[in-house]
Amino acid sequence: MTFSIDDTITLIKRTPTGFDSVGQEIVTETTREVFAKITSASRGEFYQARQTGLEAEFVFTTDPVNYEGETVVEYNNERYSIYRTYRRGLDSLELYAQRQVGAL
Repeated sequence: MTFSIDDTITLIKRTPTGFDSVGQEIVTETTREVFAKITSASRGEFYQARQTGLEAEFVFTTDPVNYEGETVVEYNNERYSIYRTYRRGLDSLELYAQRQVGAL
């Protein structure tokens, strides 16, 4: 399955690296820009996610080699958490994302 590239997204990997002097976890972020097709979550995905307490918003489709287990994606200066992935053939991976609420 081939898909057209609409935009770029930033994939963010968050890695715990220790604790500060008051015991709060320190997290290091590693970012990479990749090409992706951006679509809104379908009505079915929205309602299915809603049943489990998620707020589906976007589906980012990219080549599977671009994804390394990141949990956050940034698009248009907004952060979204990746709650599900779906492999669609050899050259297409869908990243399902919801708007990130609160601190990351």
